[in-house]
Amino acid sequence: MKERENWGGKLDFILTCIGYAVGLGNIWRFPYLCYKSGGGAFFIPYIIFLVVCGVPLFFMEVSYGQFSSLSPISAWRMSPLFKGVGIGMVMVSTIVCVYYNVIIAWTLYYLVVSFQAILPWSNCNNEWNTDYCIDEQRSKHFAELSNYTYDELANSSLFNNSVYFTFNNTLRTPGNKTASEEYWERNVLELSDGIDNPGSIRWQLLIALLASWVLVFLCLFKGVKILGKIMHFAAPFPYLVLLVLLIRGVTLPGALEGIKFYIIPRWEKLASFQVWGDAALQIFYSVGVAWGGIVTMASYNKFNHNVYRDSMMVPFINCGTSIFAGFVIFSVLGFMAHEAGVDVGDVVTEGPGLTFVAYPEAIAKLPISPLWAVLFFLMLLTIGLDSMFGMFETFLSGAMDEFPHLLRNKKLIVTAVACFVEFVLGLPCISQGGIYVLQIMDWYCASFSLMLISLTECLVVSWVYGADRFMKDIELMIGYQPHRIWVYSWKYTTPAVIVFIWLFSVITLGPVTYGDYEYPKWAVLCGWLLGVCSVVPIPLCMVLQVYREEGPIIQRFKKLMKPAHNWGPALPEDRARYLQSLGVVDPESADAMIVKEKNGQMEELVDMSSNQNSSYMPILTKEEKH
Repeated sequence: MKERENWGGKLDFILTCIGYAVGLGNIWRFPYLCYKSGGGAFFIPYIIFLVVCGVPLFFMEVSYGQFSSLSPISAWRMSPLFKGVGIGMVMVSTIVCVYYNVIIAWTLYYLVVSFQAILPWSNCNNEWNTDYCIDEQRSKHFAELSNYTYDELANSSLFNNSVYFTFNNTLRTPGNKTASEEYWERNVLELSDGIDNPGSIRWQLLIALLASWVLVFLCLFKGVKILGKIMHFAAPFPYLVLLVLLIRGVTLPGALEGIKFYIIPRWEKLASFQVWGDAALQIFYSVGVAWGGIVTMASYNKFNHNVYRDSMMVPFINCGTSIFAGFVIFSVLGFMAHEAGVDVGDVVTEGPGLTFVAYPEAIAKLPISPLWAVLFFLMLLTIGLDSMFGMFETFLSGAMDEFPHLLRNKKLIVTAVACFVEFVLGLPCISQGGIYVLQIMDWYCASFSLMLISLTECLVVSWVYGADRFMKDIELMIGYQPHRIWVYSWKYTTPAVIVFIWLFSVITLGPVTYGDYEYPKWAVLCGWLLGVCSVVPIPLCMVLQVYREEGPIIQRFKKLMKPAHNWGPALPEDRARYLQSLGVVDPESADAMIVKEKNGQMEELVDMSSNQNSSYMPILTKEEKH
């Protein structure tokens, strides 16, 4: 059987973690939250929740992933009763991969069409445009019309279409749409009237989606050593592009107003429960906990890697990226507001509307606009792929660690089959009604279920496995025990914050919508079922594990809550030190462990006198091992 891989370089893990956690949400959600939640005042709850929730959870996941050298499912050998937590993590990442790569396909489509002298979304002179389309030329026509009364225009040659008429100099009248909005809805998506009318598959998006999955396959089929090398370019590149876009953005007229709108605190907003809930929820998504990706990437670290140092760096880098990206976005939004003659708040949006409508509209007004379009969408493509690599590798490593003898020597085939299956599952999302399907998946799949998975994870590690024992495991890896504050955080503070986030998400998560479109009840029900399916494995696996075990029911629970016989470091020399730290009798047989039967009962071969924790590891004697 092929040995499990490790990262090839010292920076591979940090760069991959940064690339994984810095996703599209940093670009299209964080700036919007700042706008609606008090500008710079939003940074206060955001940083508070980073410290009390984000960093402790990141540190926990990185630590047990590195300690066990196992992916999220197999890592729950630490407490087999809760193996469903790992399965839930992998399910969340697998489902999100389906629609996340569709978003990457949209980005790839925009990137390709950006290599034109005139950007196709910059004007209304295209076959997909309607009479309600507004571009720079037609906006000037608006200005001309506004200088006349209705009676003067009635018989004028200027009054060639009544939909152009307005008395208030605004381009935002009902029914009117910008050129970039019509390009997005009528050309890229060919948007249908609802989820009941899926329409046909968009062949351009089909090619883009296929190309996206080919990119994922080429970067992952050779293993993490190749992925680590790729991340040396893929992780820093978005920062370079963001810096270039920021320099360009701050030189635009109106940029200063946009940045002031972004950072000037509106302190009264901090009195709102909604602001604190949004900050906590955003931290959960920014850091990337409970998706399984952090555990997966940490599992490829060497046993003695300084996991504590990385845990203090990566979450702050990720959140700093969100704040930095906000300056880039708001400098451009300020320019858009200046051009349209409206307040900055009137052009702020979130989600695909910012990325594929608002930002392209601003880019189209810049000199040498194709250059900025290429840079922007190349940055989005890189950011999206960085996160995609982490999520998809979570699924791959989860499968191969569970069935190492069957799958580990077949990485290429496993990766190819998994990519093809996910590609097929993503086909409904590139139909004419596909964005309605994608919105359901995004709305429900990665919301309340993440909090329940993370809460269970935190409680099991700190209370069932034992926070003190976990600290000793960390000491075995890095040579010293971190401050005791982490024990109190894992046991009390962080679970309390997660409960708060979960309650907030459940209370505020209304029925799914897309713009003004309201989904039918059956679609909302499907969304809830999709969201719940990643939580179901937790109780289901508990029942199955207890059913398969033998003995009285209470003894089954007790046994399954303790570490399994094969829990611990992967390498024999590290495993020997681990068992010695537990006071196990025969550390030379540290690479194996079972129990022997005596007088019809199971006798654990462990030095109980030195085992202060109720969780312990039985092992084979040398004779029994062979």
